[in-house]
Amino acid sequence: MAVPAAVQLVDLALKATTAYERPDLAVRLQATRARLADPNVRVLIVGEFKQGKSQLVNALVNAPVCPVDDDISTAVPTEVRFAETTTVTLVKVPPGAQEGAEPVEERTVVETSRLADFVSEAGNPENRAGLHHAEVTLPRKLLQSGLVLVDTPGVGGLGSAHGAATMAALPTADAVVLVSDAAQEYTAPEIDFLRSATGLCPNVGCVVTKTDLYPHWRKIVELDKGHLQRAGVEAEIYPVSSALRLAGAETGDAELMSESGFAPLVGFLLRKVVARADDLDRRSTSQDVRAVAEQLSAQFTAELAALEDPGKAEALVEELTRAKARADDLRQRSARWQITLNDGVADLISDIEYDLRDRLRAVTREAEQLLDDADPADIWDQFAQWFHQQVSQATSANYVWTAQRARWLAEQVSEHFAEGADAALPEIHIDGSRLGGSVQALEQPEGEKFGLGQKLFVGMRGGYGGLLMIGLATSFAGLALLNPFSIAAGLLFGGKTVRDERRRLRERRRAEAKTAVRRHIDEVTFQVGKDSRDTLRRAQRQLRDHFTVLAEELSVSLATSVSAAQSAVSSDVSGRQKRIEDLKAEITRVESLAKRARALVDEK
Repeated sequence: MAVPAAVQLVDLALKATTAYERPDLAVRLQATRARLADPNVRVLIVGEFKQGKSQLVNALVNAPVCPVDDDISTAVPTEVRFAETTTVTLVKVPPGAQEGAEPVEERTVVETSRLADFVSEAGNPENRAGLHHAEVTLPRKLLQSGLVLVDTPGVGGLGSAHGAATMAALPTADAVVLVSDAAQEYTAPEIDFLRSATGLCPNVGCVVTKTDLYPHWRKIVELDKGHLQRAGVEAEIYPVSSALRLAGAETGDAELMSESGFAPLVGFLLRKVVARADDLDRRSTSQDVRAVAEQLSAQFTAELAALEDPGKAEALVEELTRAKARADDLRQRSARWQITLNDGVADLISDIEYDLRDRLRAVTREAEQLLDDADPADIWDQFAQWFHQQVSQATSANYVWTAQRARWLAEQVSEHFAEGADAALPEIHIDGSRLGGSVQALEQPEGEKFGLGQKLFVGMRGGYGGLLMIGLATSFAGLALLNPFSIAAGLLFGGKTVRDERRRLRERRRAEAKTAVRRHIDEVTFQVGKDSRDTLRRAQRQLRDHFTVLAEELSVSLATSVSAAQSAVSSDVSGRQKRIEDLKAEITRVESLAKRARALVDEK
């Protein structure tokens, strides 16, 4: 939630920009104020299929908000947040938006009892309704601090299109919680997911559920800790029982509540996630206000230096004029930072597309080799699961690289401002939550049937030729058309024809399976490539707007300083001392604002 001291400080700084007639600096502070006004702290609840994610969310808020049943699984992300009344809102993002443009949401309020009809696989299979997510609000103390719990789909596991979309949403989250039940230790996809998540999200936690069902859960937790240590993942593991938590809350049994193990998990969410978000708000607010205070004081400092030492006033004016010329250059469309940004984004799009194609081509080659080594009809279910995992890992790795390269580009652009101002890097929102969302699952080719009837027909057709050929040949030796030799030849030819037909159908199945693989890879390349380009274009706009405002602020500040210094040179001696006193008073006021900003980061 927003820190009250930070909000008050920003409001005070806004009053200062109005008093000193610097509306350009107010733009930055208004963006800071808007950021503080958003209290949401997003926590993604992720995991494989049927691990207890939805039940975990229900237990945390002590309400049956997410559909839970043996035959129900989540198909649409469900956000649970605070409000005084309980509501359910369905959010849809229509396709067809211009590349890089912010999507326009369509919001529909429905009855709370109908939530399962839209967010579950049973009510909305494969998300045919095309929903982006659902929002559930309810009055709960845990959520009042701004905590937003996001129950993500688990259908197909972390190695599916849902897994890739979850990975792409990580940069927009304040924390991610991986849910795995106590039936088994962590799998390779779960470890890979955690390794990537730690590079995209500031807080990562692990929850082992269903401890009430598996007596050996402590052994599983120890094994999981070993896996995390070997993978270099720093994350706490919280063993819990959602069933005990809900039963204890219903009966008021404090012992059951304690035995459920939820207290450490709730402490993690409040003390490490929500509290860390508050710390980030303090630091970013302090940085913005100090930057504004520095530019406000620049004009007073320049005029004061000119008044106190008139001999150096002309040199000071010349220096400030040169600095203003550099700042004006930064404002031009041909400025080097804009060239760096535009060229960098173009190169980045090219590199990301090449990286995606290269990764998916490697998956295609490996998939085709597997199909060559076996009959697709025998291995299709296992092959499809493996294939989706490989595609998901490829797209997720590509997205992680995209986020890293975008941040690197921001650093390159900021170097152009290093001489003129404190070029703080913007908070880049690389939201790829729609990454590959419209890609359908791999379709199984409908191979030609080769049952017993087809085998008999093909065998008889081949056997007839052999029987007739050998029977006619042996008839010259005085044997009948049907004789042991012709019958044996018929059986031999019939068997060979069946084997040849089986081999032909197997090769046809392989060819059709390879075609399906290539078609799916093409679709993934097209859809994910489009989503990646849109993501990068949005990042480009964020960087462009941020550094444009920074260049404008720097130019106006230096122009004001030059004007103030020039006025000081031409001022008369009689009013000089009074002006010096006024300037020192103004500088003291601005320094007081900066001092409060520095103190903000030390508040607890």
